[in-house]
Amino acid sequence: MKYYIIAGEASGDLHGSNLIKALKAKDEGADIRCWGGDLMEKAGGILAKHYKEMAFMGFLEVLQNITTISRNIKLCKEDIFQFDPDVIIFIDYSGFNLRIAKWAKEHNFKTNYYISPQIWASREGRIKNIKRDIDAMYVILPFEKEFYEKKHGFPVHFVGHPLIDAIEDRPEIDTEIFQSENYLDSEKPIIALLPGSRKQEVEKMLHVMLSIFGDFPEYEFVIAGAPSLERDFYTPFLDNPNVGFVSNKTYDLLSCAHAALVTSGTATLETALYRVPQVVCYRANWISYQIAKRIITLDYISLVNLIMGKEVVKELLQDELTTKNLKKSFPKFLRGQIVERN
Repeated sequence: MKYYIIAGEASGDLHGSNLIKALKAKDEGADIRCWGGDLMEKAGGILAKHYKEMAFMGFLEVLQNITTISRNIKLCKEDIFQFDPDVIIFIDYSGFNLRIAKWAKEHNFKTNYYISPQIWASREGRIKNIKRDIDAMYVILPFEKEFYEKKHGFPVHFVGHPLIDAIEDRPEIDTEIFQSENYLDSEKPIIALLPGSRKQEVEKMLHVMLSIFGDFPEYEFVIAGAPSLERDFYTPFLDNPNVGFVSNKTYDLLSCAHAALVTSGTATLETALYRVPQVVCYRANWISYQIAKRIITLDYISLVNLIMGKEVVKELLQDELTTKNLKKSFPKFLRGQIVERN
C-alpha cells in the first residue's frame, strides 16, 4: 500500500517514526511518503517536507506566517495528488491537517487520524468537520474515547499513548558515562530544562527558567536541546559554566534528572513517565494568550493534570511564570511535594 503521513512538529516526528516502523512490519511493500522530520525519514519514510519549516506557535505567529502556511498547504495538496496514496494519515497538528483532510475527502482519498486534535480543550465545534472528513480516528488518551463516542457519537479506536512503549523499550543508561560525555558535573544533582522545540517558545521559556539558577548553586541546570534547532541557537543561553547542554538526548537527561522545569506539551508527560518532579511552564504572545484563554475550556494545561483530572504538577502560566514564583515553587517540587517520586 501507499501511505502519506503528515506530522508538523518534533513529537509528531517521533510518533510518526514509530508508526512507520509498525506499518513496514505489517506491510513489507509499504510505500510511505511523509511530512515530518529526521526520525520519520530514518524509519523509512520519503520526506517531502521537514517540520522545521512548518512549526509556528500561537495565533499571532500563525497570522504573521500565513503566506508560508498557505504555500505549504498548496504544496501538500499537489504532492498528495502526484503520489496518489491509498490512505492519508494525519498526526496531531490540527490547524494544518484538518484543512488538508477537508480537501482530501472532497477528492475521495481515505483519511485516518492518529493522535486526535485537542477539540476537548478548545473549539469543540470542529467535531462536525472531523465527522465529515475523517474515516477513522485513533486516540491515545483514555478520556478521548468517551469524549468522542458518548458525547459526540463518533466511534474511535483507543490505542494507548505511544510514549509509554517508546520509554519502556529504551535501555537504561549509565548516568556517569552520560554526564562525562556531555561535560556535566557528576557532583551536582541535575535540574533538566525542557523549553520546547520551537524557536518562539524556547526564547520565551529559557530566559525565565534560567533566571533562578544563581539562587540554587548546589544544582546543575541542563538545557535539553531540541532536534529541530541548531546548537548555535542556544549559545546566548550558555554563557555560564553552571549551565549545561545536551542536544537531542531528552530521555537520557530525564533518566538522571533530579527535577525539571518543562514547557507545557508532550514533554510534561514524558517527564512524568520518568517519575521526575516538575513545574510546568508556559508563556505565549500576549495576543495569542488572550485569544486562547477565551476558547480553551480546561482547568489545566499539562497532559499530566488532564489525565489525572487534578493538579498533580504545578502549572505556572503567562503572568504567573515569573522568577519569584519559580523560586517559591522550586523547593516544594525538589522535595517531591508536587509529584510523588517512588
